[in-house]
Order: sequence, then C-alpha cells, then structure tokens
Amino acid sequence: MAVVTNCPPTNINYRANIWALKQAGVSVIIAANACGSLQEELEPGKVVLVDSFIDRTTKREQTFYDGEPGHPPGVCHLPMHPAFSERLRHALVTTAARLGVAHRDHGVLVCVEGPRFSTRAESELFRRWGADLVGMTMCPEAVLAKELGIPYASMAVVTDFDCWRDTAEGVSISLVDEMMTKERTFDAESFYR
Repeated sequence: MAVVTNCPPTNINYRANIWALKQAGVSVIIAANACGSLQEELEPGKVVLVDSFIDRTTKREQTFYDGEPGHPPGVCHLPMHPAFSERLRHALVTTAARLGVAHRDHGVLVCVEGPRFSTRAESELFRRWGADLVGMTMCPEAVLAKELGIPYASMAVVTDFDCWRDTAEGVSISLVDEMMTKERTFDAESFYR
C-alpha cells in the first residue's frame, strides 16, 4: 500500500543542509540512515557502519562547484576513496563495540532516488553488485560534506530486508517507520560521550 509523506528524498535540499552545518561550525557529521538489507546476516535492528556507497541517484545537486553566482568557483574533482572519514568511522566502530550494539563494521550502501522502493530485479542486481544495503538519503550528503572538508560517517540502521527474500515481509514506509521508532537499537547520545 502506498503512503504519502511530506518530502521525497530527491527534494531534500542537501546542499543547504550541509552548507548550514559548515556555517554553524560543525566539526563532524554522523548520519543515521534507515536502510533495507540486501544480505541475510544483516537483520532488522542491526547497525552497519558503512564504508562505501554506490550512487544511483540522478536528480540531485552533487556539488557546490556548479558555476552558479555566489557558489565556489572552479570545478572540484573529488576523490571518493575512502568515501567516509576513516578516523570517524573507526571511532563509531569502537564505540558500537564498547556499547554492545549489534553492528557490522563495514558495508556498501546503494543510494537510490526514491521515493519508491526497489523492484525485486533491482534488489537482486544490487546484491550481485556486492551491495549490502539500499537507502535513499546518503547521496549526495556524504559527497557534499567531503567537498567542504567536514568529516562524515554513517550509521545505517537496517529496517527491513528490501524485497529480495521470499520469506520476508516486503518493504513499506510503515515497516520502516515502525522499525525506526519501535526498535531503539542504541542510545544515540551514548555515541557522543
């Protein structure tokens, strides 16, 4: 069943959000991403400290260096390996282990345009690519943060098994919402102490 929400992932103003964080003097960004699992061992409720991504979005502003008036001049050819701050990611891995949070210390997330969820063929293709997770909001957020020099890492919270398993309930926004509110996987404030 389709559910209507307020803002599709494509329409989030990622550039404004990241720019505002930079202007506010933020020194690191730790993102929490709801995502579907593409692997049997990544069950709902598990946290994955993502170390790379595959960007399948096509309609989002990917850079601050776009030639527009008032934007940074030039073109930014940004290396994306490693995709995230390894120092920050390592701190999250260490903290998750110390707190006893069910987690995996690495994973590849496919970021899709949304707001629709994957077809079974897409889900199976992403699995063949070696992806572990599928989500809608990591890109271009991670890229934009890196452009501005803000260390960025993601704690991806598994909410469902996407649609590749015959034995699992298919993904839906109500299932995602239920998992994000019901399953308090960890106390996020503990990560900041």
